[in-house]
Amino acid sequence: MLLYIAILSVVVALLMAASGVAAITRGWVLPVNRRPVHRVRLYGWGQLVAAFGLCWQVVFWLVISDIGTRQWGTLTGSGLLLAGLIVMAVSHRGGDRQGSGAP
Repeated sequence: MLLYIAILSVVVALLMAASGVAAITRGWVLPVNRRPVHRVRLYGWGQLVAAFGLCWQVVFWLVISDIGTRQWGTLTGSGLLLAGLIVMAVSHRGGDRQGSGAP
């Protein structure tokens, strides 16, 4: 059962990372998130940090056998995941796309 959870978590993290790379390099965001996202590149960086935090949690949860190291590793992964979500939330605020003044 742990293997199924690990595989699902890694697939989700890879999809998040791919979407983050697309947002950073091309300025592309999923159609569901296009309207609320005002800073696309910042949103992409948040997705990359969140994906890295999720992978960090999976690695420390499954691979490391020392209980103390496992706890600190998963706590660090949770912090990275939270930081990525905060960066993604900040990218939703501010900056009006319609009033940018560009022709």
